[in-house]
Amino acid sequence: MISIDNLTIRFNGESLFENLCFMINQGDKIGLVGKNGAGKSTLIKTIKGIMDPDEGGVSIQNDKTVGYLPQELDVADTKCLKEEALTAFEEVNNLNERLVKLNNDIASRTDYESESYLKLIDTVSEISHKIDVLGGNSLEKEVERVLNGLGFSNEDFLRHTSEFSGGWRMRIELAKILLQKPSVLLLDEPTNHLDIESIQWVEQFLKQYPGAVVLISHDRAFLDAVTNRTIEIVLGRIEDYKAPYTQYLELRKERRGIASFCL
Repeated sequence: MISIDNLTIRFNGESLFENLCFMINQGDKIGLVGKNGAGKSTLIKTIKGIMDPDEGGVSIQNDKTVGYLPQELDVADTKCLKEEALTAFEEVNNLNERLVKLNNDIASRTDYESESYLKLIDTVSEISHKIDVLGGNSLEKEVERVLNGLGFSNEDFLRHTSEFSGGWRMRIELAKILLQKPSVLLLDEPTNHLDIESIQWVEQFLKQYPGAVVLISHDRAFLDAVTNRTIEIVLGRIEDYKAPYTQYLELRKERRGIASFCL
C-alpha cells in the first residue's frame, strides 16, 4: 500500500536517515521503535506528507487513505462532542448535504413526466444507495460505540468540546481518526492520555483493524498486544523484524550476538 523508497532526511547538514526502504502492507501492525531522537515521529510525518524528504520519497497507492494522530494537536472548539465526532464522515456528510438539496428541488417540481425530473429521481436513488453502502444509516451508533470505548459517557455527547481537558480532546481526535477507517493508521503515542479500560478497548480495535497500523508507543504491553512487526530506527537506518515487541527484543539480541561473533 505504501512504499518508502531510499528516504533520506537531514537536519543542519547531519543525516537523520539514510536511504530507508520498506513497505507498509495490508494487515501490517508495525511498532516503530528506537531511542529518543532517532526520528520516529519525523518518519511518520514524512509518510503522511507533512514533511518533505531531502532524497527519496513515499509512494501511496491511489485508492488508499492515511490517518495520522500526532502527539500534540490544535483542536477547533466549535461543536459539541457528538457533532465533532460525526465530522469524521466527510464523504457521507457531503452526500447527505447533496441529498437534501436534491430533495428540496424535487419538492418544488411539478414536471413529473419530464426527462430531467426522472433523471433527478435516479440521482437521488444512486446517492441514497451510496450512503447506505458507506454505512450512513448507522453512523450515530458507530460514533457512540467508539466514544464509549474511549471513555466518554452518553452524558458527554452534548457537551461542547471546549469543556474537555487537553487529554480528553486528544481522545476526540483519536475517535475521529478511528471512525474514518483509513487504509493506514499512523499513531504517535496514542495511549498517552488513556486509562486502562480505554487502552484495552483500543488494543482490541487495532488488533481487528483490517487496514495497516504504524504505531509509536512507550507502552510495551500495548505494542505486544497490537503489533505483528517491529521496525527499529538505529543509527539512521532500520532493522525490520516480523515480530511483536518482546519477540523482536529476543531476535535483535540473537542477530547482534551473531554479528559480534562473526566479527
